[in-house]
Amino acid sequence: MNALEIKNFTKKYENFVAVDNLSLEIKKGEFFGFLGANGAGKTTTIHCITGINTITDGSIKVFGIDVDKEYKKARTKVGLSPQEFNIDIFLTIEKILWYNGGLFNMKKEEREKRIEELLKILELETHRKKQFRQLSGGLKRRVMLARALMHDPDLLILDEPTAGVDVELRHELWEYLKKINAAGKTILLTSHYLEEVELLCNRIAIIDNGKIIAVGDKSEFVKDGKSLEKKYLELTQKTKSS
Repeated sequence: MNALEIKNFTKKYENFVAVDNLSLEIKKGEFFGFLGANGAGKTTTIHCITGINTITDGSIKVFGIDVDKEYKKARTKVGLSPQEFNIDIFLTIEKILWYNGGLFNMKKEEREKRIEELLKILELETHRKKQFRQLSGGLKRRVMLARALMHDPDLLILDEPTAGVDVELRHELWEYLKKINAAGKTILLTSHYLEEVELLCNRIAIIDNGKIIAVGDKSEFVKDGKSLEKKYLELTQKTKSS
């Protein structure tokens, strides 16, 4: 069974086609890179996977569960760390995680245990009583990741997870993500830091103007000594000139 299966997916906003007949499969346990410029359709696709937006046409399944027909069940399988800080800035880190656990019907003891685990893993213990608005940009990113992981989802979606994060923390997050992926967690990553994608991901897809223009193993993108960034620019420029 695939972790994510997207078939002929289209998303329209009135007359504008944001995503055009996209089909994509992500296998269980993969670390998958999803690349594209701003406005290419990445976030729209993610929003439809997680039920934030509705699907115009086609289908999306998470571990075989249709995200449209069985939204609540499908949503329990997914953890999302979005690019924007869509969070109550006056809540403490503890409260953010506590309430998110409640959304996924986690029992009191289960929530308490999971909060302690995540605070320790992401080195947030000394900040637990701070309000979100009091945190640095890097700490905010850690909280977003902790919230996404609170219910231990089978599919973790990271939309620009290290944007604005300093180099040291970025490397710490990379090591943690590699560790949970090695333990079996399926991860979908979007990032403008292409060296991040090149380091972490097994397979990669590039979306441009709402369409997939390339998909394959990382080795196919970096063969002949090319960097992922150089290959990405070649492919997207070719699309623009055609």
